[in-house]
Amino acid sequence: MKLDGIITALVTPFDKSGNVNIDKLQELIELQIKNGASGVVLLGTTGESPTVNERERKTIISAGIEAAAGKLTVIVGVGSNDTARAVEICKLTAVNGVDALLVLTPYYNKTNTEGMIKHFSQIADSARSPVIIYNVPSRTGCSVDIAALGVLSRHNNIIGIKEASGNISYAAKVSALTDDNFQMLCGNDDIILPMLSLGAVGAVSVASNIIAAELKEMTERFKIGQHEAAREIANKYLPFICALFEEVNPIPIKEAMNICGMDVGGVRLPLYKMSGGARKKLVDSMRLCGVCDGCGA
Repeated sequence: MKLDGIITALVTPFDKSGNVNIDKLQELIELQIKNGASGVVLLGTTGESPTVNERERKTIISAGIEAAAGKLTVIVGVGSNDTARAVEICKLTAVNGVDALLVLTPYYNKTNTEGMIKHFSQIADSARSPVIIYNVPSRTGCSVDIAALGVLSRHNNIIGIKEASGNISYAAKVSALTDDNFQMLCGNDDIILPMLSLGAVGAVSVASNIIAAELKEMTERFKIGQHEAAREIANKYLPFICALFEEVNPIPIKEAMNICGMDVGGVRLPLYKMSGGARKKLVDSMRLCGVCDGCGA
């Protein structure tokens, strides 16, 4: 498979009782199809995967595949700091309709270069779906070093990396490893354009839960050489994107979606509702950027 375009890191919607709202999940996926996203990530960081149990995971994956109906790439977030457990999870997750697995680096139980190579190699060897490495050191406390990535990029079942370190120097080194068989996705909404200039083929986006069509236009304009038009779109929505990370993701994006009337529910502990000051910045940014028609909240 080829990675491309705007892939939305989808929230997991909950009802008023805190249960997964499957009808809403499918509605959100249908909206992503309408707004031109190329794919969705289910059960990633934005999808609150640490607090979703195994029964809920299976239901979310099944419902997500059904709603995507072959019109969106379906990527599922997986991972563990125990390689054997990660292999087991990947085997269980790689069902028909799952196009790729977004595999988190080991967290807490950090490793060295050889350990990182063996961790991802064993996962990729056993997984029935292609593997995308998820590099997000702010969450895990470790990064895939370039030496390890150089080896892993040549594995026939590892097709890319979601690069979410925010380190442009690192991304430039990753870019040198990319080709038709190993691609880079931007994992930070605020630097999509710089990452495209370094060879990223698209982005896994949080903001696209709301502004998928706008981010799609931005990336498409960049790719056809309309760089100034792309930059104008990026600059227009930058205040909103920055406000989405005033507090830990996905607290602000869920708040923004609820402000827009999308009714995705709250978050599960230890995540908690957005503080007043951060919410005000979010609302102000939505008004400034015209998100949800200027946001009447």
